[in-house]
Amino acid sequence: MRWQLRSKIHKATVTDANVAYVGSISIDANLIELAGLWVHEKVLVVSNTTGARLETYVIAGEQGSGTICINGAAAHLIGRGEEVIIMGFELTDRQIAAKSVLVDSGNQFIRYLEP
Repeated sequence: MRWQLRSKIHKATVTDANVAYVGSISIDANLIELAGLWVHEKVLVVSNTTGARLETYVIAGEQGSGTICINGAAAHLIGRGEEVIIMGFELTDRQIAAKSVLVDSGNQFIRYLEP
């Protein structure tokens, strides 16, 4: 069994960071579906801006809104305006093809990236 990348949202821009929220990352529901993520799935979030890395779980943001909101204590590590990569992984005994979604500066789908 190996951990493999299954889902990725590449070059997303953090639209908000809310320390007062209980926790998680809010992601536009369209992007969740396009990337093949699940609500409540654990994800790795990496800031291209600062290099910060953290694990949290996905909650659905408003569909079509472009929302990428870092919630809870994670908002101390990654803030509004930072560029991030959001990755979901799968433990499997077979090779899988990851879905990698490239977004624009408003977090709208541009295209799938080649695996």
